Amino acid sequence: MEAVVVDAGSKLLKAGFAIPDQAPSMIIPTQMKRMPIDASLDDPSLVEDITVDPIVRGFVKDWDAMEDLLHHVLYTGLGWEMGNEGQILFTDPLCTPKAVREQLVQLMFETFNISGFYASEQAVLSLYAVGRISGCTVDIGHGKIDIAPVIEGAVQHLASRRFELGGLDLTKLLVQELAKSNPQVKLSLSDAEKIKEQYACCAEDDVNYEKIQVSCPVEQHTLPDGQVIMIGKERYTIGEALFQPSVMGLEAHGMVEQLVRSISTVSSENHRQLLENTVLCGGTASMTGFEDRFQKEASLCSSAIRPSLVKPPEYMPENLITYSAWVGGAILAKVVFPQNQHITKADYDENGPAVVHRKCF
Repeated sequence: MEAVVVDAGSKLLKAGFAIPDQAPSMIIPTQMKRMPIDASLDDPSLVEDITVDPIVRGFVKDWDAMEDLLHHVLYTGLGWEMGNEGQILFTDPLCTPKAVREQLVQLMFETFNISGFYASEQAVLSLYAVGRISGCTVDIGHGKIDIAPVIEGAVQHLASRRFELGGLDLTKLLVQELAKSNPQVKLSLSDAEKIKEQYACCAEDDVNYEKIQVSCPVEQHTLPDGQVIMIGKERYTIGEALFQPSVMGLEAHGMVEQLVRSISTVSSENHRQLLENTVLCGGTASMTGFEDRFQKEASLCSSAIRPSLVKPPEYMPENLITYSAWVGGAILAKVVFPQNQHITKADYDENGPAVVHRKCF
């Protein structure tokens, strides 16, 4: 049986058997609904569901919910049988606390009784997905942005940067902007999320963005409840916030400048290799015009070596940008498990959860 690869994000969980040139077979919301324990069984329609976020800003926060989610994924979704569990590889977000890694490996061996475990950092895996072992990833997740230089398959942690800003914050920004031009409409976060996915795009540069603020075509959009909302210049705000954080009221450098500053702290002999092998990851990075704007900003940046983006190989599945860490995990699983580089049940029983830091690095 193939190993299972799990990439659990704040918004979506990607899971499937390790088949590298295919998309993950399961892409499901991470957020869960829970029925209250004292719910009236006579009339379930009277009971309000409680939403639970097992993962917040990239890290597991609710372990009971995470266990329930993984149980659904592994046994219902992927068809594992109780008593015949296989091997599993997890992707690790940048800066994952040691305690979180230990608790995950403990959960997998003690609760799920798996036969083998491995974990690897998302930045490394996203590079593997495009055929690189060195480069830099810019990962725009639902709850965070990670910039991580990687040299010979090792994340340069001192040079890496993590920002507590992501797709969720951009959705909230869109709600604020649309409220200004549509004061009569009450917009939920979930409706705004769908509008963002459908309409959000990047201006080609900051000058063009300023022009759009003055003159921009407006479209009508009907919400599920029948309300009509007008969408114009707001669709450009989300992309602009990533390159000009002042749009969100933040005093910070834009994404390309942050990337260059991150890499400037690595030894200069690696600068070209890192900047010329830049990989974009995350659903937000797939918005219309984002890559073009990134390249435009790169051509204007102050560094002698300009960042340039790696294009995924043609044989890789479409939309690789949204699940590149999972694909990289599928590639790595084909190596670590057959070559016995993973954590076995015997390793775990002998050394406990701390074995994860020694065998998965």
